[in-house]
Amino acid sequence: MTDKQAGGDVRLSGISKTYGSFTAVHPLDLTVPEGSFFALLGASGCGKTTTLRMIAGLEDPTTGTVRLGDKDVTALPPHKRPVNTVFQSYALFPHLSIYENVAFGLRRRGVKSVKKQVDDMLELVQLGDFAQRKPHQLSGGQQQRVAVARALINHPQVLLLDEPLGALDLKLRRQMQLELKRIQTEVGITFVHVTHDQEEAMTMADTVAVMNGGRVEQLGAPAELYENPRTTFVANFLGTSNLIEAEVVQSSGGEVVVTAGGGKLRLPAGRCPDATAAGGRLLVGVRPEKISLSPAADADSVPAGRNSVTGRILDSSFIGVSTQYVVESPAGKGLEVYAQNVEHRAGLEPGAEVVLHWNPEHTFGLDAAQAIDAGVETVGERP
Repeated sequence: MTDKQAGGDVRLSGISKTYGSFTAVHPLDLTVPEGSFFALLGASGCGKTTTLRMIAGLEDPTTGTVRLGDKDVTALPPHKRPVNTVFQSYALFPHLSIYENVAFGLRRRGVKSVKKQVDDMLELVQLGDFAQRKPHQLSGGQQQRVAVARALINHPQVLLLDEPLGALDLKLRRQMQLELKRIQTEVGITFVHVTHDQEEAMTMADTVAVMNGGRVEQLGAPAELYENPRTTFVANFLGTSNLIEAEVVQSSGGEVVVTAGGGKLRLPAGRCPDATAAGGRLLVGVRPEKISLSPAADADSVPAGRNSVTGRILDSSFIGVSTQYVVESPAGKGLEVYAQNVEHRAGLEPGAEVVLHWNPEHTFGLDAAQAIDAGVETVGERP
């Protein structure tokens, strides 16, 4: 790999894109660390693909600069940037073998001896035995790996992935998530991946930027975004959150106490917005899998110190690995609980009176001025 481009971070400074009176991307500062797997996550129309295309040079930014390492590439055309892109439509050459598809970029650059590089790249994507087949003889996942190999053989500084798994079925998509992560770890090249699929972003990326309305709503490691969302949009878009409207009654000693639905709930002050004070309003959040569900008759067996609210089961859905309950409560109309299917539990049918309880440490607080359902309508949305 002697012709490998010099490395460096991808740095977007004040970059924006407007089309007439419409702003697709508001001025944005973003750094993608060298060698990382970085995801731009959001619903259709949030600006993620436009941002990717500005890195690729396929869109000219209205303002701002794109730097790769120490080089300003804002004015460079796509073919002069050390960047390759893999799209959802793999655009393989149907008349060429897999070997020749992968070799195409090298041959176009005038490289005479391509065999070792092509063989190495096919080995990397585990398609060495398929070299002489045509694209139509491969599955969707195999074609996707050919597209990745064809892009990587040019040793780009950055590989851009625009919804690359969108055309695959669910099971194959999950396999390819692990495969792409393996390839990225092995080659060490910076991957920037655009997706609307929350699970896909969390499975593969080291860092996720959640985009909404042309802005980055929150940036961080997948676990950090999931456990500590800072906005209702992130809480609702990245997985599912139960958000409960509450009033602060006490804030001291690292703990915040609120009232909601006639009862008291506790949560760590470090998981609340700054300047949370008594008399203020909060949205108290807890993820469905953090909650335990007990029949109301067993309320006395709930361990002391846990947050708890009463309710009535409206609906239950068996989905294999877990049963998902929807509960009506004084604290909220449609609280969701995910219970792992370890053993059958009697008394948890629709109509049953129940107690929902969880560890106060698993509770987070958000600014109540935000829309409580922001991000809800976009979950699972397909472009």
